[in-house]
Formats: sequence, C-alpha cells, structure tokens
Amino acid sequence: MEYFLQTPAWADVLSSLGRTVHQRSGPGWSFLAVEEKNPAGKVLYAPYGPVASSTDGFDAALAALVELARSCGAVFVRIEPVTAGLSLSTAADELRRRGLQPAPSNPQPELSWIVDLDGDFKDVLAAMKPVNRNLYRNIHKKGVTFRTSQDPKDISILLEFLHMTARRNGFKPQSDDYLTRVAASLMPAGAATLFIAELHGEPIAAALAYDSADTRTYAHAALDDTHRKLSAGIPLLVTLMADAKDRGLKHVDLWGVAPADQPGHKWAGFSAFKRSFGGREIAYPGAWDLPVKKLRYNAYQVARHLRDKLRTLRSPLARTKT
Repeated sequence: MEYFLQTPAWADVLSSLGRTVHQRSGPGWSFLAVEEKNPAGKVLYAPYGPVASSTDGFDAALAALVELARSCGAVFVRIEPVTAGLSLSTAADELRRRGLQPAPSNPQPELSWIVDLDGDFKDVLAAMKPVNRNLYRNIHKKGVTFRTSQDPKDISILLEFLHMTARRNGFKPQSDDYLTRVAASLMPAGAATLFIAELHGEPIAAALAYDSADTRTYAHAALDDTHRKLSAGIPLLVTLMADAKDRGLKHVDLWGVAPADQPGHKWAGFSAFKRSFGGREIAYPGAWDLPVKKLRYNAYQVARHLRDKLRTLRSPLARTKT
C-alpha cells in the first residue's frame, strides 16, 4: 500500500498551508518529512514514514532523516514506520535497538481498517453486511443519486454537513480554511474526489477521498441531519469503493478504528460502521522518537513527565473541592 501522507500530493498540501516540507529518496527508501514546533523546539515529523522495502533501506532512510534534522536544527525526529521492512511483532525491539523510543502519543491511528479491491466487486459486496448491500442496490428507488466532483468550490457542501455533525455530536471539526486549502490543492490535480449523495438533485451527504498510486483513503464524511433515516452515507461509501475499483486502485483505507475488544472506546461507534463493509484490520508500530539533540530532548521528556504527574495530582484535589 502507498500511504497518502507520504505522497508528493500531500507535500503540495502542506506547502500550501505554509509548512516546510522535505522529501528525500534513495535505493529502496523514501520519506516526506515536515518541520513542526514542539515544547522541546523544532521537530522533524514523517507521517506514516519513512517508506522502506527492507531494514537496510529503513536504516538508510533513518540516517538521512537524522542528517536532515541536524541541518535544519531539529531536536528530534518523529517517525511512524508503517512500511519499513519491519515485522510488527519485533518492530518495538528493532526500533529501540536503533535508539528510538515510543512517542508520548500517536499523531496518526495505530489501527486502520482496509477493504481490499482484488477480484470482482461482487466479492467486495458479498463481504459487507446485507443492509449495506441492499441500500447500495436499492436506494435509487427513494430518489437518491450519486455524483463525483473535483471542483474545489463543492467542498462547501461537505463543510455544511460537517458543521451539522459537529453541532449534533459536540466535537470541533477541522477548520473550513484547512479543508478549503486541501481541496484547492488536491481536487484539481485529481488526487482528491468529493462524492455527493443527492435527493431529487439536492445534496444530502458528502465524502472526501484522497488517492495514492494504489489506495483510496476515506478522509472526511458527513450528512444532512434532516435525511438521516435514508442512511445515504452507507451507499455513498460503497459508491466510493466501486469508483476506486473502476480506477484500478487496490485498496480503500477507511482510516482509524478502535480495538475490537474495547466497546467503550470513543471511536467504537464509527469503528463498527467501518467494519460493516467487510475488510481487515491493520496494526502499525505507532509513533517513535529519535533524539538528535539528546540533552534537550531528555529535558523535554523530564518536563513532560512532571507536567503529567502534576495533572494527576490535581485531578483528585479538584474533585474534593467540588
């Protein structure tokens, strides 16, 4: 699988947002890394990277990242080696042996849900829950149709539905400016497509997908509250998958899911939705840090642990005062 966050198209998005992006490659390895700010100072972050076909390639990529970090003054390198020639079962030991340590948190999901598009699309449909198949095959009888757009102006349709979802569920969506810039960068280049469900010609749901060489990533989706009973989001996602198959893509990445054995997880609801389309879970090693300026990195870690300990101590104290 080619992960979208390591593609030139994503580099263009980051550049359009004013970020400093670096891309490097060599025999059997490549990476996209972005400069970020952290309490420790500058960080060089490779989202779902570096990409390597072997451990030798990974070591070469790691060496190139460290050299780049030194040249740009970064305190440490943060990586997420999802395709680095490392076995998941031994990845932690291999990474520690190279001087890396687990990051305090994971910027990207550690678990994702993948639908493979090999074979006939009827096999993809057969792996879904029956209600999903039936909605896809019959929703047109209720006047619902689907269309695609690569016009950045149409992102306003998705933004409106995201605002509705945010108000209903009480969460803060990504900013309109961010998604507008993403759309302006990716949609005209053919790297992103907006899928729109319409009822008698009026939009009722939308989903934005990003494409790499072999994988479509289901990035953002929302629907009109007033038409929730139609469940248009289900056939919309199946349409997105069918279109990916028609374009010769091999996988659809439905992005992060909660562990199946954690029903109380905050992602449990939409994780069950994603799993209802068939597919498989894929686990990643998570985010890891490689210190470059070791003294400064260690001071940052000490300060972070003290802060976390203070928060833990304050929580019971706050409860006793209420």
